[in-house]
Amino acid sequence: MVVVVVVVVVKRVVVVVVVVEVVVVVVVVVVVEVVVAVVVVVVVVVVEVVVVVVVVVVVVVVVVVVVKGEVVVVVVVEVVVVVVVVIEEVVVVVVVVVVVVVVVVVVVVVVVVVVEVVVVVVVVIVVVVVEVD
Repeated sequence: MVVVVVVVVVKRVVVVVVVVEVVVVVVVVVVVEVVVAVVVVVVVVVVEVVVVVVVVVVVVVVVVVVVKGEVVVVVVVEVVVVVVVVIEEVVVVVVVVVVVVVVVVVVVVVVVVVVEVVVVVVVVIVVVVVEVD
């Protein structure tokens, strides 16, 4: 804003130049940064499955033996039990999604906590005297 005031005094012209500069600075910087981090956790669970297989084998053996002219029949029954243990490892993958919210708040405020208005006023007065003939 420039104000020029011209005043005529007798034979002199007085030029007064008033320069008024008003600077209003409002500094409010609020930065809110929200970081959402998705963390994937892979959990490997090994589950052992035990399978028991029981196999029963029956063997019948008939033996005919002649002892002193007599026929003797011998029956042999054999039972065979076979136990088979099978251990199988089953891999189970469990995916756990963890959402981590990190809030970073940066508040930069000059002089005052919330809002500060800084007014700088510069006044320059220039007086020019011009001689008029």
